[in-house]
Amino acid sequence: MNSNDTTPCPCGRPASYQHCCARWHQAFAAGQGLCAPDAESLMRSRYSAFVHGLNDYLLASWHASTRPATLEANEPGLQWLGLQVKQHRQQDAEHATVSFVARSKLGGRAHRLVETSRFVREDGVWFYVDGDVG
Repeated sequence: MNSNDTTPCPCGRPASYQHCCARWHQAFAAGQGLCAPDAESLMRSRYSAFVHGLNDYLLASWHASTRPATLEANEPGLQWLGLQVKQHRQQDAEHATVSFVARSKLGGRAHRLVETSRFVREDGVWFYVDGDVG
């Protein structure tokens, strides 16, 4: 993507992808590590990474204690339709939760993932730990 790109960011913030989640994806790809400044920004960047199939970013932003060894590619025909963040709660300087609804469509069927995700910050870097679905 170039700097003139005005494609809306999949994460739902009122900014272009280039000026929103792409900056975190590109910094990671350039070897600068994970840079999202808070748990909500990391969660939104992870949703955008799912949309764009950036599995390396997803794995790197997943805490080592719960990270799977690999991630499958998106199923052919999967469409991510939108993200709605319901709540971002900071428990303390190192722990936060983000409640969200992610909508998708596969094979003509609509799906909703409702989750409250847990995040931890280690050495200044936020990581997704796990979540409660439902």
